[in-house]
Amino acid sequence: MDFKEKLTALAERVARQKEDVRTEEATKTSFILPFLQTLGYDIFNPSEVRPEADCDYGTKKDEKIDYLISIDNTPVMLVECKHWSVDLDKFKVQLFRYYAVSKAKFGILTNGVVYKFFTDLDNENVMDDKPFFEINLCDLKESHIEKLKEFSRERYDTDTILNSATEMKYVNAFRLLIAQLAQNPSDDFVRLMVKQVYSGVATKNILWDFKPLLIRAFQQYINDNVNDRLKQALAPDVPSVGEIKPQLASQQPTEEVEEKADNRKIETTEEEKQGFYIVCAILCSAVDLERVVMRDAQSYCAILFDDNNRKPICRLHFNGSKKYVETFDADKVGTKHQITTLNDIYKLSKELLSTVKNYM
Repeated sequence: MDFKEKLTALAERVARQKEDVRTEEATKTSFILPFLQTLGYDIFNPSEVRPEADCDYGTKKDEKIDYLISIDNTPVMLVECKHWSVDLDKFKVQLFRYYAVSKAKFGILTNGVVYKFFTDLDNENVMDDKPFFEINLCDLKESHIEKLKEFSRERYDTDTILNSATEMKYVNAFRLLIAQLAQNPSDDFVRLMVKQVYSGVATKNILWDFKPLLIRAFQQYINDNVNDRLKQALAPDVPSVGEIKPQLASQQPTEEVEEKADNRKIETTEEEKQGFYIVCAILCSAVDLERVVMRDAQSYCAILFDDNNRKPICRLHFNGSKKYVETFDADKVGTKHQITTLNDIYKLSKELLSTVKNYM
């Protein structure tokens, strides 16, 4: 298997087995060591992957990092491990201490599912507060796989990684800023944009009037782009959402069954498609859109995570005179929200993102 196939196989195993992994040590042996092995490091060679390496800090003695990764006896990466269920941000200070006394250029904080990669872009020999790269094995993206190859035993080069780390740091910062501006643009940003389209004086009242229009323009732009990408992905070999027909519980190719099915035919409306595209636009920053699937039914249109009806993201109730979007909490209890226009779905962004997070 090539690198991508090995990593994908590991990711599938992590998603399948994590509920049975109950301790930090089990997380290391079941998830983290296989991850290092996938990167090409010899986990059975202590000169390459050294467990419990000394990292004494000041008066603190017997401080040990979980794994020290070396290439040709030169330390290159520190790996601090936690149980897969914990919040890694609470343990960042621990890796910070180890990094300060190590010659390794990169530090990895991981729970076997999420891997956060740190270095010292801001101040030399002082680990940055924020990671320059982060992956989630339960939500792998193609770009993450390509980036991860740079850390493999075969391709590792400190200068190459540092150069791309600097770019990634600012690209990620810009992405977060754009996401914030799209949801709640600052007065300065609104003023800058208004000057491009409005010839009058940009008074405070004018800025107040233009702000919701700018937010709507952002939403429509994102929606249109996601819509175009989905159309490209669905055509020409895969039937479009509106052409997908429901599977009957007992599929018999008889005229009798087909006749009965005609009376119960499910037609996915254009509004349901647009609603699906808006949900995808909301979720695209948090999850691979291939994992967001539309499945229509007679009484509602379901949007599911991983095409699993036990993982509903939301339901679109668009068949009646009033339209509702049903969201789900952590216990999968549904709440219906009445909407007047499709753009009202954006107001449910927090609920939709929270639901997806519960499944990851």
